[in-house]
Amino acid sequence: MMTCREIAERTTDYLEGQLGFVARLGFRLHVGLCAGCRAWLEQIRTTVASLGELPDEPAPAPDVMRELQSRFQIWRETEPPRTESPD
Repeated sequence: MMTCREIAERTTDYLEGQLGFVARLGFRLHVGLCAGCRAWLEQIRTTVASLGELPDEPAPAPDVMRELQSRFQIWRETEPPRTESPD
């Protein structure tokens, strides 16, 4: 039977009908038995359906993307490490 990691890695293939019979059967068996993977699959289906309803927007210009990536990298490097909050 597939693991949860394998389900996550193969979800797109499953939804696009790219899995063979045995793999598809293993995928369905695992999802049928694993509540977490059922939720994951439903989230992905919902996301795909939602994205299909978005209007087409032009991609940001390459210089805008580079600037965003640069700023994100600076933020990551200067962000203090997170600590776990007590339960």
